[in-house]
Amino acid sequence: MGKSRCNLVWVCPGVADPGPGAPIRVLLVEDDPGDALLTSELLHDSGFSFKVEPVRQLADALAHLERGVECVLLDLGLPDAGGLEALDRILAAAPRTAVIVLTGRADRDVALDAVARGAQDYLRKGEIDRELLSRSVRYAVERKRSEEAARQLLARELMAAESARLERGLLARPMLAESGLRSAARYRSAGGSLLLGGDFYDAIELPDGSVRLVIGDVSGHGPDEAAIGVALRIAWRGFVLGGVGPEAMLPNLQALLDAERHNEDLFATVCDATIAPDRRSVALSLAGHPGPILMAEDTRQLSASAGLPLGLFEPVRWATEVFALPPQWTLIFYTDGIVEGRTRDDRSRRLGVRGLMSQLRGGGWPSDNLGELADKLLAVAEEQNGGPPEDDIALFLVAGAG
Repeated sequence: MGKSRCNLVWVCPGVADPGPGAPIRVLLVEDDPGDALLTSELLHDSGFSFKVEPVRQLADALAHLERGVECVLLDLGLPDAGGLEALDRILAAAPRTAVIVLTGRADRDVALDAVARGAQDYLRKGEIDRELLSRSVRYAVERKRSEEAARQLLARELMAAESARLERGLLARPMLAESGLRSAARYRSAGGSLLLGGDFYDAIELPDGSVRLVIGDVSGHGPDEAAIGVALRIAWRGFVLGGVGPEAMLPNLQALLDAERHNEDLFATVCDATIAPDRRSVALSLAGHPGPILMAEDTRQLSASAGLPLGLFEPVRWATEVFALPPQWTLIFYTDGIVEGRTRDDRSRRLGVRGLMSQLRGGGWPSDNLGELADKLLAVAEEQNGGPPEDDIALFLVAGAG
């Protein structure tokens, strides 16, 4: 192949799969026209389909990588990069690749060094033919694809494990065993992913018979937001058990958010509610959060004055408003992910609170099984959106005895 001591490296991205019967796109980086011609002939005579794009410099190769190729055949003796520098730069540009080093007999140390840096194998130039080269390349590509599949599986498993840890903090076990109320809760991650976001909820019955509830939504989606959601929920439970009343709850949560967040742009919406001991009224304090939906003879939203979300300005005052409840009622507390999905009939419109209440008013909703009602609400939101909504959804339903 011309130069007896030139080194060639075959680099094959493990992610791209051209599909059955499609030619493998090969970027041939070789400054010697004779070697380039011979290498191309080996590929074309191998019995497999290749589409070869020749370039003579590493800079041109890197530009081609941005447009996407299946494989790169790389000569290490290039005008603008010598030795293993070219390999390092190719691997940096396409990190999940299969690599086969093609080297002369005298360059075994270089070949072994290349393998140590990320190449999967090496071949001696004087001992290869088109069958050996083709087989080695195809096997290396499949091995790399298997490695990538294993890497993605491990990433999903780690994400699931992290999600389970977050779930223990985010998805509380409401303390309502003796309250006489029925309740159900659901959580749906954005886009149907495994990782939980920053939505949270909780409920506690107090010794006087009143029931405190909270539902909140931390802006954004990810581990930082989830951690803040956990902190807010646990702090809320601690404040309630410590005797902090509704009038002081939101200022206390704001102080905690200011102390815990690492990003000044992060904020949270919260609905803090108190159901009276006689179950005939509910008091709401809203920090930028939508009021709950009351399902009764006249299904409607309890539209209390929504103050500013936590974390935007300080100091802030939040009002508390009291709403009467009928003898039989169901309150649907939710985060805005369920109403911000698109509508099936008009993709430019969001479902919105009115759209959700319109669905509820349509009839056919279970009233005695809150878990079934919560599942149906999620199903309606997903069906209207044409798939899982793009934001997290938390639902907490509570109903008076009846």
